Amino acid sequence: MEKDMEKVLAKAEVLIEALPYIQKFNRRIIVVKYGGSAMANEELQKNVIKDVTLLKLVGFKPIIVHGGGKEISNWVKKVGKESAFVNGLRVTDSETMEIAEMVLSKVNKRLVTMVEELGVKAIGISGKDGGMLKVDKKLSDGQDIGYVGEIKEVDPKILYDLLENDFLPIIAPIGLDDQFDTYNINADDAACAIAKAVGAEKLAFLTDIEGLYKDINDKSSFISRISQSKADELIQSGLIGGGMLPKLNNCTSAIKNGVNRVHILDGRIPHCLLLEIFTNQGIGTAIVTDDEFEND
Repeated sequence: MEKDMEKVLAKAEVLIEALPYIQKFNRRIIVVKYGGSAMANEELQKNVIKDVTLLKLVGFKPIIVHGGGKEISNWVKKVGKESAFVNGLRVTDSETMEIAEMVLSKVNKRLVTMVEELGVKAIGISGKDGGMLKVDKKLSDGQDIGYVGEIKEVDPKILYDLLENDFLPIIAPIGLDDQFDTYNINADDAACAIAKAVGAEKLAFLTDIEGLYKDINDKSSFISRISQSKADELIQSGLIGGGMLPKLNNCTSAIKNGVNRVHILDGRIPHCLLLEIFTNQGIGTAIVTDDEFEND
């Protein structure tokens, strides 16, 4: 009986610890970029969707921006093509673009279904809808890599309309150029641009690493919290490499454009979003404004 009571009290303490965060972020927009291994594993997928749904039910206004890179590669292989990448960006000819749009649409509606199963109304859209994501062709070091888009403009009206009407928007990163050609967009870039456009309180990247390290080979160099200017210094230092560099650039860019806090989280950890947002300790890396860093 005593053991049972301890468990119940521990649960109550967790809820009490979460209370100030629920109060602080009530009715605020949080953009969640969802990708990586957490998308490939059905159990993790359910956990992420449960987390986002809970955020919605306690008063947040979440928006999900999802990728689908691994699934796109699988389908490209199925039709007998080889996936090619330049500087981490998928080379996208017209046939690959068609496959990417098909796969992202499939992923999008699967996520919508999972949210609906939990009793929350979701709507899946792409950047084409409502002219939300306008793009130019993105070059990689001057090289043409096909239908890969660089976002030049975000029209968030459709998102405000959906949030106002109590829907959870789920966005596939596809946009249109001035000639109305379809372009694939890096999901990190899309999440960052959307977070800026809607003035999100938070932007959370679910990734395949625990967060930010000063030196990726030294686990003791983990950074749980860093200011935007310190993050910029880290970028300039050349210590950050690989896929983390563009992600960190997106993080600092979001902070400079009005997003209050950016989180880099390991999507492979069950309920990482809740642990980061609703606990004092957190589990990933939080990048915050210089003012907030100094005042905390």
